[in-house]
Amino acid sequence: MGTHKRAAAAVVFMAACDLAGPASAQTVLDEWSRLAFPPAPALKSAKLDPATTALLLLDFTHQTCSQERRPRCAASVPKLKQLHDRARASGMLVVYSIATADSKPADILPEIAPREGDTVLPSLGPDKFIKSEFEKLLRDRKIETVIVTGTAAQTTVLHTASSAALRGFKVVVPVDAMSSNDAFPEAYTVWHLANAARIMAATTLTRADDISY
Repeated sequence: MGTHKRAAAAVVFMAACDLAGPASAQTVLDEWSRLAFPPAPALKSAKLDPATTALLLLDFTHQTCSQERRPRCAASVPKLKQLHDRARASGMLVVYSIATADSKPADILPEIAPREGDTVLPSLGPDKFIKSEFEKLLRDRKIETVIVTGTAAQTTVLHTASSAALRGFKVVVPVDAMSSNDAFPEAYTVWHLANAARIMAATTLTRADDISY
């Protein structure tokens, strides 16, 4: 190969390296320290019909929601109680779940404890629709909207709320009634629900005080 041909080949090779080098090899982990939070999504008020709405109180037990183990969850209990008491007063369907195999309905926080006849979903994972009669219960009761509260936000709230939206239910998530070990999983959950295709159109992000019946 002549000098000119070798030089031309070198130029092509270097151009190819520029195109397929750092940009294509880079992953989000390489950019992690430079990422910035997007703007927080707007919260909206929600006026609901108690007859077609269910309040979901997911995984709030002594094992998962205590000041010692999960203070962010413990801090949300007053809002949970407010939602619970108002739902009861309106005659709304209230559904519970427990998170761990060693927990039982009696372990649910006394401020929001289930009553006789209430449904308590067993520990079957973060999506409460999977391997359960949950969807049938909602359909049988003509439920159209679910208010999703829970801990941990990035598992139970995210997956159950998303699953409900993809099944055609309207979803209301009071951000002050969901919790995790720290703020980032809560922020991620809010971002996902506000931005995921098909899910965001069915989801209203709000505060407990901004839900009315």
